[in-house]
Amino acid sequence: MNVHSFLIIFFLLTTAAGTTEPTLNDDLLGLIVFKADLLDPQSKLASWNEEDADPCGWVGVKCDSRTHLVVELSLDGFGLSGKIGRGLLQLSSLRKLSLSRNNFSGALNADLTRLENLHTVDLSYNALSGPIPSKFFWQCRSLRSVSIAVNRLSGEIPASVGDCLTLASLNLSFNWISGSLPREIWSLYGLRVIDLSGNFLVGKIPDGIGRMINLRTVSLKRNWLSGILPDEIGDCLLLRTLDLGENLLSGFLPETIRRLTMCGYLSLRSNKFSGDVPMWLGDMKNLQTLDLSNNGFTGQVPDSIGNLQVLKWLNFSENRLTGNLPESMASCRNLVEVDFSRNSLVGNLPSWLFQLGIEKILLSGNNLNGSVRIPTSSEQTLQILDLSANMFSDLIPLEIGGLLRLQLLNLSHNLFIGSISDIFGKLKVLEAVDLGSNQLNGNIPQEIGAAVSLKVLKLDKNTLSGGIPVQIGNCSSLTSLILSHNNLSGPIPPTLAKLTSLQIIDLSQNGLNGKLPKELSALPLLLSLNISHNFFSGEIPSALLNKIPPSSLSDNPDLCGSAVNRSCTTVLPKPIVLNPNSSSHSSPNSEFSPENLRHKKIILSISALIAIAAAVLIALGVITVTLLNLHVRAATSHSAATLNISDDYLSQSPATDANSGKLVMFGGGDHDFSAGAHNILNKDCELGHGGFGTVYKTVLRDGRPVVIKKLTVSSLVKSQDDFEREIRKIGKMKHPNLVAMEGYYWTKSLQLLIYEFVSGGSLFKHLHESAELNCLSWQERFDIILGVARSLAHLHCHGIIHYNLKSNNVLIDGSGESKLADYGLAKLLPRLDHYILSSKIQSALGYMAPEFACQTVKITEKCDVYGFGVLALEVITGRKPVEYMEDDVVVLCDVVRGALDQGRVEECLDGRLGGKFPVEEAVPVVKLGLICTSQVPSNRPDMSEVVKIMELIRCPQDSQGDELC
Repeated sequence: MNVHSFLIIFFLLTTAAGTTEPTLNDDLLGLIVFKADLLDPQSKLASWNEEDADPCGWVGVKCDSRTHLVVELSLDGFGLSGKIGRGLLQLSSLRKLSLSRNNFSGALNADLTRLENLHTVDLSYNALSGPIPSKFFWQCRSLRSVSIAVNRLSGEIPASVGDCLTLASLNLSFNWISGSLPREIWSLYGLRVIDLSGNFLVGKIPDGIGRMINLRTVSLKRNWLSGILPDEIGDCLLLRTLDLGENLLSGFLPETIRRLTMCGYLSLRSNKFSGDVPMWLGDMKNLQTLDLSNNGFTGQVPDSIGNLQVLKWLNFSENRLTGNLPESMASCRNLVEVDFSRNSLVGNLPSWLFQLGIEKILLSGNNLNGSVRIPTSSEQTLQILDLSANMFSDLIPLEIGGLLRLQLLNLSHNLFIGSISDIFGKLKVLEAVDLGSNQLNGNIPQEIGAAVSLKVLKLDKNTLSGGIPVQIGNCSSLTSLILSHNNLSGPIPPTLAKLTSLQIIDLSQNGLNGKLPKELSALPLLLSLNISHNFFSGEIPSALLNKIPPSSLSDNPDLCGSAVNRSCTTVLPKPIVLNPNSSSHSSPNSEFSPENLRHKKIILSISALIAIAAAVLIALGVITVTLLNLHVRAATSHSAATLNISDDYLSQSPATDANSGKLVMFGGGDHDFSAGAHNILNKDCELGHGGFGTVYKTVLRDGRPVVIKKLTVSSLVKSQDDFEREIRKIGKMKHPNLVAMEGYYWTKSLQLLIYEFVSGGSLFKHLHESAELNCLSWQERFDIILGVARSLAHLHCHGIIHYNLKSNNVLIDGSGESKLADYGLAKLLPRLDHYILSSKIQSALGYMAPEFACQTVKITEKCDVYGFGVLALEVITGRKPVEYMEDDVVVLCDVVRGALDQGRVEECLDGRLGGKFPVEEAVPVVKLGLICTSQVPSNRPDMSEVVKIMELIRCPQDSQGDELC
């Protein structure tokens, strides 16, 4: 028995026997037992040696210099996982316990607070779950600060929280805590900071907050609190931060708030407050942030706002404010950002907007009018200027070109006239420009090529003319180019094909002409190309057809190809006919002069040679095909599980390369294809295209249908050993909700994957292409979501990340069961990095987690959780993750989250359900989908937890969950 095991057994024996004075160092023993319950993949605790006399030299451990007892244990961000065990209870002198940003799981250990000297507990950013034990608070003795933020705690806040009278700071934010806010919490008279944001608290804010005279910070944002704001809130005179945003609070603002003169941060955004914006806000002279956005406030912006001279961030957007912007705000000389968008403000732009050094000016969606005048002496600090959807007129001011720090310019949906002035030449950091829906004319300026940082350019719905400048090819960062509904002419400049970041191109409703550059099909990230209603001609490049629907090609009379159901006329040279009656003495300029005849004889000789060569090639081709057919007949006699099949048969190549490949089937038996190997990849058998290749259907010799996925060779350059290792791992995945892999075929130039055939088609087809009479019921939708969750949980248990979750990759079998396809294929890529994933999985737009856009963030299972959340919302709403409207792009998550905030979540459900769904199931599934699509990966639950939550939603009384692995 080693020393480590001995110490653990000794600890258990002495604890069971009630020994109070063990002969070994209690602190060392407790830490070794604590470590035994952990996984330490980065070996951060390598210095923890049980043979040491004491643990004072161990990493993360601090001891009292006099007693040599452990007083602090700080292991933040060590990558540890496992349970927080009982070993810590031996640290009798422990004052600070900090284990944040790890992956500790299990229930919260209530006995931690029995440690008499414990002052600070920080367990934030872990995976702790379950309810908060009542005795965690009522047995605390000296506890001053508790943070269990960003975990998965559930249930209600116990009333015993009021017994922890020494508590000064309590942070339970971003958990799954529900129920009402206990009034006992206002018994903690020493409390300075309380943060319960990001939970599911409901009901009113209980009376008694006025007794909390020591409160400095109150954050209850992102809950479901309702009712009015208590008048006594104004008695918390030391309050510096008050954040009640994103709740359902209503009524007028209590005037007592004006007494909070020390308050520097006040956010009441996204509630249901009403009435005029009170004049007394000007009395809160220490305010630096004032956010009343997305409420029902009316009246004018009060002049007293000018008294807030330290104000930096002001947001009154999405209310019903009227009148002018007050001139008194010229006194707010520290303003960094002002947002009055989506109100009903009128009048001209006040001059102070461009004189205070403001960085962000957001005024969209009002009734402001007149000219936009920017003083030439204004400071060049402006980064974002959004004046869209107003009634501004006259010319676009030239002075915009002097705002050298400008990153976003939106002047769309106004009445601007004239040409686009040279506003691009000096704006080196400009990232987005939207001048659409105005009355602009003239050409697109060539100086646009100087905007090297430009990502989005929208000039649609104007009367611009001339061609698309070739200089646009210098905008190497461009991702979206919208020039539709203008009078542009000429061809598409070939320099457009240099913009490898382009995702969306809309050139529709113009007078453009010429042929479509084949180079456009090579743009790696291109998602949408609309050239409809122009005068393009010639054959459509076949590679483009995979990226654009036929509707994006319509109304181009001279385009030809299968996509527009118009054959292309082949132009052949006219035959040469010699006139036998022609005189040999014709003039030198005659068509049949001796010089010209000699020239034509040469041409005829060359043509004859070409014809002879073609005939020889055809003859060779016939011989080759005959030999190949003989070889196929010989090959089909083999019935072993591993066969050699010529690459040429499967690819239908006429080449004579004899290199053979290996076909492996996992199930045993006779695996040959009844149609013959050379017909597997026949165009008639093709089912569709995906991010990793083309899919075909064929039949095995035993009559069983299978699906063949021909992988895109250009991106699959792994060795055969690497390929087979990954494929065999995928082949071992057996689950009722996974499409089973039957086998594979390998050569260096061709790789095939063989799957079971699922007859019901894709979930995308059922949601977006089926007739209303065949609409999925609520029960079917719930089962589909649960099935996908179970399949992902199973994959994650075995270390497989899907990477490419979308409704096209969820298939429905004959019994209505969902089956997940295309799992694990990203591992076949030569380099598993962000760029390759984003370019190969480009069709999953809307499902991709935000960390895909960040080169430094690791791709984990939480990316699948994000995609699952989007998919769940897609299933229950019947809407696509991203919808492209005429003037806007609508993101499903944003729509549903907004409806949830406004209490209209039931309106988001698919109208084809006709209201036939249980609200007690539908609303929690919506909330779960939104939790899964959190922008912060650590806030998303694991898929195993998602399965348990789904089962609890359906049967909350007795569900124990299925075995996931």
